[in-house]
Amino acid sequence: MISPGQSDLSPGELQRYSRQLSLPSIGIEGQQKLKRARVLVVGAGGLGSPALLYLASAGVGTIGLVDFDPVDVTNLHRQILYTEADVGGSKTRAAAARVTAANPHVHVETYDTRLTSANALEIARDYDIIVDGTDNFATRYLVNDTAVLLGKTNVYASVLRFEGQASVFATPDGPCYRCLFRDPPPPGLIPNCAEAGVLGVLPGIMGSIQASETIKLITGAGTPLVGRLLLFDALAMKFRTMEVRRDPGCPMCGTREIRELVDYEAWCGSAGAPAPSEQRGSIVGEITPAELAERIARGDDFELLDVREPYEWAIARLPGARHVPLGTLPDRLGTLDPARETIVYCKSGMRSMAAAAQLAAAGFDKVANLAGGISRWSAEVDPSVPRY
Repeated sequence: MISPGQSDLSPGELQRYSRQLSLPSIGIEGQQKLKRARVLVVGAGGLGSPALLYLASAGVGTIGLVDFDPVDVTNLHRQILYTEADVGGSKTRAAAARVTAANPHVHVETYDTRLTSANALEIARDYDIIVDGTDNFATRYLVNDTAVLLGKTNVYASVLRFEGQASVFATPDGPCYRCLFRDPPPPGLIPNCAEAGVLGVLPGIMGSIQASETIKLITGAGTPLVGRLLLFDALAMKFRTMEVRRDPGCPMCGTREIRELVDYEAWCGSAGAPAPSEQRGSIVGEITPAELAERIARGDDFELLDVREPYEWAIARLPGARHVPLGTLPDRLGTLDPARETIVYCKSGMRSMAAAAQLAAAGFDKVANLAGGISRWSAEVDPSVPRY
């Protein structure tokens, strides 16, 4: 056992962490492990915010942070690292400042960039553990494969609406993310948080669980979520776990047939997706915001259909649009003209893609989906349209 006299913790650190040092399963030795640890957090959003704060407060010596997004006002209900003053600025800068203010003993390394197959191995190479705070399938598979290839542990969580899940992947004897989800779902099948919404406190709970699991892994305390998937239902306030076994046929950690990172955006964009003719049964194209703006300016004749929810319609809408929420579309088909060209949009293009497929299957002669939805319209055509 290391005595206080042998510790490389400063008097200030010993005082700061005294409540943690008193835990038999951590003590000075565990605290020193935390100080020597290097943890990479991918994503400084709803999950990353509490994970970063608690890891820093616990005394993790070096924390890496990867994020490329600016702070948006719609982040503030769940991303507790940020305030109104941070809106429009870099997440990595704001997060690093907040983490350093919470614990000046912690060294923060920032990567103001998107994590890609070109940079992931280099960024993650010198860290012990990767905390996955991402919100899309492409980056989750990228984080998992990076962890397996480098022999790092992947502390995973995800949230949607009122439900969350967490696990610890890619340990030497445990499963990886691909053992649970071999392939990504077809594009548009599962909405993201921007489309489906998320209870603000939910990522706080799941991100805190990620921090707890990371601290346990570093110190050796307790039993981590290796081989178990923790499921949380906030509405019912219920936790349950399911067993996740390592799959000998997993191409990543089983057969090891995957030996390098791939283009995950392209792979997740195509995996499991039917061909356009199979998916739509008719003519469904895509139109960019710039092309739509030109057609509106020319006065072309078409139906512009907004399939978002009423609260979204109240926030922002495109000129001349007709509001038919996606859930009501089957009952409203009789009010639409199948012979007239229809252009459909939503927030980011996922729900409108589903709506366009419904219209095509119902016999509409020509249907187009607005690529990127109203969010891309705001970014590329009319910045006065609020983004949310």
